[in-house]
Amino acid sequence: MTGRLPPPLGSAHPATRSTRVSHPIPYQGSKRSLAAQILAFFPQPIDTLIESFAGSGAITLAAAARGLANHYHLNDLNGPLIDLWRMIVEEPHRLATQYETIWRAQHGNRREYYDEIRAEFNRTRRPHHFLYLLARCLKAAVRYNADGAFNQSPDHCRMGALPETMREQILGASFLLKGKTEFSAEDYRAVVLRATADDLVYLDPPYQGVCGQRDPRYLKGVLFDEFVETLEVLNARDISYIVSYDGRTGDKVHGRPLPRDLRLRHIELEAGRSSQETLLGRAAVTYESLYLSPALTERLRWSRRVPLKAIEQSAFLEAAA
Repeated sequence: MTGRLPPPLGSAHPATRSTRVSHPIPYQGSKRSLAAQILAFFPQPIDTLIESFAGSGAITLAAAARGLANHYHLNDLNGPLIDLWRMIVEEPHRLATQYETIWRAQHGNRREYYDEIRAEFNRTRRPHHFLYLLARCLKAAVRYNADGAFNQSPDHCRMGALPETMREQILGASFLLKGKTEFSAEDYRAVVLRATADDLVYLDPPYQGVCGQRDPRYLKGVLFDEFVETLEVLNARDISYIVSYDGRTGDKVHGRPLPRDLRLRHIELEAGRSSQETLLGRAAVTYESLYLSPALTERLRWSRRVPLKAIEQSAFLEAAA
């Protein structure tokens, strides 16, 4: 494997550096709060970080803020989302101005105005309309109807990020990614199967890793068997990848287990108390699962010269700091 020499024993991984990250896209299910823990398992060096289910791009932004890869690839089957990402990175000032124009045009009947923008977005798929909807929609949760039209209702308790705040977030994201990011709106399999041994693939597929039936949060689900077959191919090609897949709340396990013969290293990341369990009077903590590919596990041992168990402990200590 080509690249710079591994750091000496005891040297700090770049993921442990305290770095401010801009997040222009609010998105339910974002890994923003877990990014520091996830990045602790990144190898050194990385040519291209491929985020195959981009969403809010939280992992890509956090990695770019720490300079963990030479290039970045944001992919999502949701074409308008990728169009928005492309504009954030390549035309940040124009997008910020368009958002401000829409935001300041809100009037007394904000629900009627929101519905007008939503109808316009479903007709034209323009990025600035989508950004406004994401900033205003209920719980920052994307929802689509059977025809693929955005149909989420507005959050009546908030008006979306202030234009000044949104501009700062857009410009910050553009600064991190401009000139070194590729965008695509393809099936995740086509993207990850182009990865090389010098890259790192991060997969955060739809809820619990599988959606065998239609889920209104996504334009298309991910079939379990198809997903497992893709991971098998990546293993056969010695591709380094990380999967955010399932998890548990207390003793309740979410998701169908990934096959043992994939030989993945399973790690649990503490995600805090479950709000749903708290409402029910139970103090249950949620843990999200992370899976490291065999090639990545070996690459971490080589590049870091420390046992993987020590890397895990370092990640958890960093998250608790």
